[in-house]
Amino acid sequence: MTKLFALIFSVLFLSVSVSSQTSPFGIYLEPVNISGLGGIQAFAFGQHKGKWLIVGGRLDGLHRRQPFAAFDVAGNNNQLIVIDPVSKQKWTAPLTSLSVALQEQLSGTNMEFHQEGNYLYIIGGYGYNTATASRLTFNQLTAIDVPSVISEVMAGTSFSNSIRQITDAQFAVTGGHLKKINNTFYLVGGNKFDGNYNPMGNPTYTQVYTNSIRKFNITDDGTNITISHLPTITDATNLHRRDYNAVPQILPNGAEGITAFSGVFQLTVDLPFLNCVNIDSNSYVVNNSFQQYYNHYHCAVLPIYSSSKNEMHNIFFGGIAQYYDSAGVLTQDNKVPFVKTIARVTRNASGVMTEYKLPVEMPSLLGASAEFIPITTVPQFKNEVIKLDSLTNDSTLVGYIYGGISSTAANIFTTNTGTQSSASSQIFKVYVTKNALNGIHTLNEQSTGTLKMQVLPNPSDGDFMVKFYLQKNTEAKISLYDMDGKLIDYVILTNLIAGENTYQRSIKSLDLIGTFMITIETPYEKAIQKIILKH
Repeated sequence: MTKLFALIFSVLFLSVSVSSQTSPFGIYLEPVNISGLGGIQAFAFGQHKGKWLIVGGRLDGLHRRQPFAAFDVAGNNNQLIVIDPVSKQKWTAPLTSLSVALQEQLSGTNMEFHQEGNYLYIIGGYGYNTATASRLTFNQLTAIDVPSVISEVMAGTSFSNSIRQITDAQFAVTGGHLKKINNTFYLVGGNKFDGNYNPMGNPTYTQVYTNSIRKFNITDDGTNITISHLPTITDATNLHRRDYNAVPQILPNGAEGITAFSGVFQLTVDLPFLNCVNIDSNSYVVNNSFQQYYNHYHCAVLPIYSSSKNEMHNIFFGGIAQYYDSAGVLTQDNKVPFVKTIARVTRNASGVMTEYKLPVEMPSLLGASAEFIPITTVPQFKNEVIKLDSLTNDSTLVGYIYGGISSTAANIFTTNTGTQSSASSQIFKVYVTKNALNGIHTLNEQSTGTLKMQVLPNPSDGDFMVKFYLQKNTEAKISLYDMDGKLIDYVILTNLIAGENTYQRSIKSLDLIGTFMITIETPYEKAIQKIILKH
């Protein structure tokens, strides 16, 4: 066997052939600062007449690795916050006037939520429970009368009569999403995490993924809340997702839908999903023909649809991802770092999905667990997807991004002691532009079905597996070069089949150190990767 496979892949760079296109629109961010406004991440929000109601979430940054400090109650948001982004004012009120059950859930994190008319429905979430003296996933649905509570917080009067709560075991979910298709609610993905977080896997908690889409209807007369559960859809492989993005869609047939993008963790490896799940009013379809590389964890997302072109666009703002762009090279980092990337995933009239990197980025490592808050007066469909064709100005303010985690470095997970990240107080105005300044959006051809190479595990101790996809039965030539372009070695793999191929290798006995270029070449495609090899 050749020296080619005497490699340990610590960081993998995929240099793919890319094409570009002038986008149908551009994105522009403008920072807004409100004096005295604190940072927050992983929260729920409702809004009324331009004012926001912020509920729950964390006041600190990425959860700490020390079990005694992770999700500390001192980082709970135990107040309601009202924000007026136009007048740049904010108001707060403590939760102490509410029942203990309401205080606990409404100071939790990673709740699922959806606003229907005046009511903000909040489900589940993770936080401290006094009765058990531990943390758990709450099993309640809470309804908040948003206009009333905003007025009451601003006036400093009681809001206890404007918040109601019911208990239902099906709602013990955190890290999922609550959306609607037509008149039915969809509780998608997430998990039930009970006990105290421990990054070392010690038995201080239990974790059960829902692996499901839980559908139900709500009947709410303003006093009584009645839940009518519908049949649950379960898929232990493809719906095994949490901390992801579920985004309302207009599907190619004009119907409402939801797409579950990426998320964690794959069943066979602790890495994000790269595929997506498209959900409609009847069922769901897993799209393995599309691979999303740039934005994998929950971040702010702008959904926008063009009726004239039948194109559904989703704009993802920063966050955390397994891949990022480095000087035009798609870079794989299996530590899954914080990123600045702003990317667009577009579904065309034929249902084909593609990913583009925008020419603008977040100003720093921002975006994880932030929210996009749309302006309700901007033309939009019933499910809050913005109508692109109705934006007639060169530049239109469509909404805001608020909060999220601000990180001081890309990879802080193994060193996080609480000072490496914080909850962001930054607000950004989000403009959609429709003029010559839109810029060039770079197509990531990896997203549309080419080689999609991965190396697992990464980093490796010398035993690893290379995965790659082929469009047809063929052979592949794999070559290794040094950084001066000198060919070191190559191998030709024959009788390869269409679809996923894997190559397993143990190379602990070989010694090759440094940075090299490796290519995989077939008669119809080629990928170039930069590889760092180490003992």
